[in-house]
Amino acid sequence: MRTTITLNDKIYKALRIRAAESGETVSALVEDAVMEQVLEDLDDLQTVKERENEPAIDFKDFVKELKADGLL
Repeated sequence: MRTTITLNDKIYKALRIRAAESGETVSALVEDAVMEQVLEDLDDLQTVKERENEPAIDFKDFVKELKADGLL
């Protein structure tokens, strides 16, 4: 699928250099980066689902606990 994206000029220049050095296309590098982000998001969603039944702890209580244990 073909699409248009807008990139900062310096980022695009670095991307073109990377593509030239690696022998890959700019499109391939962008697609790889997007795929990596999507896979990371899927992994994060899976982790959230696995931990949804864990008890929640208030942040302030957590900080107090860390201080009491000498970790902060």
